[in-house]
Amino acid sequence: MTEHLLDHVRPYLDSAIADRVRFIRAPRWIGYDAALQAQACLQDLLVRPPSLRTSGVLLVGPYANGKTMIAERFAVEHLRTASTQKVWVVQTREGAGLSHFYGSILDALKAPLGPVRDVVRKAEQLDRLLSELSPRVLIFDEFHNALRGRRRDVEAIFAFLRRLGRSYDISPVLVGEVAVHDYVNATDEMASRFELCAVPRWSYGEDYLALLDSFEAALPLAKPSDLSDEPMARRIFALSEGLIGEVVKLLTAAAVAVIRDCGERMTLATIDALGYVPLSARRQAPARQNLL
Repeated sequence: MTEHLLDHVRPYLDSAIADRVRFIRAPRWIGYDAALQAQACLQDLLVRPPSLRTSGVLLVGPYANGKTMIAERFAVEHLRTASTQKVWVVQTREGAGLSHFYGSILDALKAPLGPVRDVVRKAEQLDRLLSELSPRVLIFDEFHNALRGRRRDVEAIFAFLRRLGRSYDISPVLVGEVAVHDYVNATDEMASRFELCAVPRWSYGEDYLALLDSFEAALPLAKPSDLSDEPMARRIFALSEGLIGEVVKLLTAAAVAVIRDCGERMTLATIDALGYVPLSARRQAPARQNLL
C-alpha cells in the first residue's frame, strides 16, 4: 500500500496530524535535471584554477522556479564538507548604486555597517573583509534588484564584479530574472565573463511527470494519488504554469487539506476545492476584485 513512498517518509504515516502537516510544509530539495546541472556549474567554480579574470555564472529563470533553493542548497552542501567557508550568499538589496550593493555584501559577511551613504568607507571595509575571508564564490540572489537605477550606477556595480576576479580571485554568481541576462549580455566585456545556467519553465512531458512522481513519493499519504496520470497532471500543470515553486505550493496545500480531512490521497476534487488561482491570473482574481 505504501510502496509509492520514500523509506524515510513512511514513518510519518503514524504521526499526529500536526506533525504530518509540519513535515509536508518543510522545505525540501527536489533534484530534477536542471537543478542538478546548475549545481554542477556552481561546483565548477569552486574547483577551477586561480585566475586574474575569473568566470562567473548566471543562474537565470522566471520567478518562483527554484533558483534561490538551488543556490542555497549549493552553499549549505559546501558548508557541510568544507573546513573553511568559501561560498557566501548575498541577498541583493533593493535600491540602486554601490552603497546599497556594498551594504548587501557586508551584511552577508556579518560585518557591522557604518553610515548608509559612506561609499568609500564601505569599500575599504569590504576590501579588508574579502582579503581576510578569501571567498571563492559570491552568490548574489535577486541580483535584478541592483539593476533598478541609473545606468552609471549599474556600470559601477559591474566594474566591481570584474574587480572581484582581478583583485580577489572570486567568481560571482548572479541569480535573478531574465533582466539579469539581458544586462550582462548588453556588452561583450561582461558577456564573456559569465556562463548561462538557465532554469526555465517546465514543459509538459516525461521530465515533468517524473517530477510529480518524485513529489508524490515525498508526501506522507498512505494511498497513491497518481499525480502523473491524466487528467491530474494536466490540471496541476495548468494551475502551476510550469513553475516548480507553484507546483510545490499547490501540492503542499492539497496534501495538507487531505490530511486535515482524514483522507489519504489527493484527487482532482481535492485540487479543485482549493480554488487555486494561477500566478498570471492573480491580479484579476475574484478575491482581489472584492477589495475594490
